[in-house]
Amino acid sequence: MKSIFKKRLSTKKGKDEIIIVSGLPRSGTSMMMQMLEAGGMSIVTDNIRKADEDNPRGYLEFEKVKKINEDASWLEDCRGKGFKMVSELLYHLPQNEQYKIIFMTREMKEMLASQRVMLKRLEREGSAVNDDDMSKIFRKHILKVKEWLERQPNMDVIYMNYNDLVKKPLENAEAVSHFLNDKLNSEKMASVIDNSLYRQKNNP
Repeated sequence: MKSIFKKRLSTKKGKDEIIIVSGLPRSGTSMMMQMLEAGGMSIVTDNIRKADEDNPRGYLEFEKVKKINEDASWLEDCRGKGFKMVSELLYHLPQNEQYKIIFMTREMKEMLASQRVMLKRLEREGSAVNDDDMSKIFRKHILKVKEWLERQPNMDVIYMNYNDLVKKPLENAEAVSHFLNDKLNSEKMASVIDNSLYRQKNNP
């Protein structure tokens, strides 16, 4: 499956876009953030959520993102920088900014398995919904978000598949760099990908 889709952005001259890494939990958003930072991009993170067994290289999150529906005043300081945001929060992005969104996808069974492992390690109960039903919920959500993103004139989107990214690091890193106006070092981005951290493979 081809992992990349683009929509042209109508960018105002002299105004830096805000770069957002988005997707569902456990879809590879932290890895993409690490790639952007390695490639030379300034990322926005407060390091409140520390690295752990599930994400040994860190989550690179920014707590203010979670309350964007209450306060988005911090966004103007993020122009030309990147931060991470779960897909359900994209709807709250102010229309007066320009965005480039890297939307991560992943094989659904792997993503659900990874989430179960993380919840077990944190000693939290998972959802009572079974995997088949959860998969349907997630797929419906992703379709809805994609359709919404297509209608946003201030958002340019590239879809990156985690599984394809791990198989073809440099090719996909180059695609991301090109999407971001060829400002990043693709080889350094690709060097971040560590196959030893690809632990929830959906083997046939």
